[in-house]
Amino acid sequence: MTIVLVDIEQVTHTCPAFGDAHPFDTRRTVVDVIPGGPCRAPVTIRCGNTTASIPCRRHEPAKRQCGACRVIVTEHTITTRHLDEVRG
Repeated sequence: MTIVLVDIEQVTHTCPAFGDAHPFDTRRTVVDVIPGGPCRAPVTIRCGNTTASIPCRRHEPAKRQCGACRVIVTEHTITTRHLDEVRG
């Protein structure tokens, strides 16, 4: 299984329509990628007389992918700041 570590930064603000602070800008940064290795259940596809074997992650839904092809996204850190803090 491929594991992707991400940092999330949210900037919140308050507006007259919604009195509570809510995020309006969310940015995700990939920190690290730990590869899962080669596919353990490649899929054979055909188009006319041409046959190709591709990793199952390119063809199957997540439930039917092998353990090496499945991707897990893990939130490393989540930072939330209000718009007043960003402007200084």
